[in-house]
Amino acid sequence: MAEVVIYTTPLCPFCRRAKQLLTEKGVAFREINVLMNSALRAEMTRRAEGRTTVPQIFIDGRPIGGCDDMVALDRRGALDPLLAA
Repeated sequence: MAEVVIYTTPLCPFCRRAKQLLTEKGVAFREINVLMNSALRAEMTRRAEGRTTVPQIFIDGRPIGGCDDMVALDRRGALDPLLAA
């Protein structure tokens, strides 16, 4: 199973949806709350190639974008192979 890291904030509906999709797929993930931590937010932005919005999702260190990006991958059938790697 791939390593999944998701940078979030507590009140973000897109963060909740992304976590829900991963949970429905039975995928374990590490959640990093960036709400009150500017160092973690800066880390997220660097790893996400300049993206500053949450969530930012990484599969095996590869940035895949936010919730909409992950849902689009899932609809195309491209998410499960990434998660199974």
